[in-house]
Amino acid sequence: MDVTLKVWRQDGPDAPGRFETIQVPDVSEHMSLLEMLDVVNDRLTVAGEEPIAFDSDCREGICGMCGMMVNGHAHGPQQGTATCQLHMRKFKDGDTITIEPWRAEAFPVVRDLVVDRSPFDRIIEAGGYISVRTGAPRDANIQLVPKPAADWSMDAAACIGCGACVAACPNGAAQLFTAAKIAHLNLLPQGQPERWQRVEAMVDEMEKYFGSCTNHGECEEACPKSISLDFIALMNRDYIKAKFKNRRLAAQRG
Repeated sequence: MDVTLKVWRQDGPDAPGRFETIQVPDVSEHMSLLEMLDVVNDRLTVAGEEPIAFDSDCREGICGMCGMMVNGHAHGPQQGTATCQLHMRKFKDGDTITIEPWRAEAFPVVRDLVVDRSPFDRIIEAGGYISVRTGAPRDANIQLVPKPAADWSMDAAACIGCGACVAACPNGAAQLFTAAKIAHLNLLPQGQPERWQRVEAMVDEMEKYFGSCTNHGECEEACPKSISLDFIALMNRDYIKAKFKNRRLAAQRG
């Protein structure tokens, strides 16, 4: 199949960007979109031109590095699919495919399709961990976890941190990412000792970089792992409780 690429090219964070049109003949429909970009980059390199910069790592829909806008959709037109798992057979022979980086103020463009997603790291650093002392290693099943809590926690832990939720949100909000990272710890018994400290710290850190959630629901639609909006409701509930509980604890210590 033959396709035409309209791909965003930008030399650096402060450089002006532009769309570049590239003709891509003889592409296998069995290639993933990233494999097609690999072929394009090989051809550009042979021609002495600058290859397209884009992020990728595992290419198994797990790492979240491959995020980009494809024809105006985060990760492309196929729901529940990361870019690396989007195959060329989802497009037609002769199609024009527009590829651009995440469009969010919190994710500045580094080069071409690569963006800086370090604000996500700051949110995790604020509380996305369990630091309580648990002593020597114990058997994995010695602390019982209720089945509903385990299921919900696993659903939240499916978040790969790609940033599609932010890119799709009209407000550039990161509530779905933050809620998932909070929930997969807060729903488990092991996460309870730091539950209220965690949710307040992570939400407060999130609000330094991202917009506010107004329940458009675009985040859930764009998420390659179909993370539910219900986690945002859980986070909001816990955040309100945390403000009271943490204030009370601070007063007791003071």
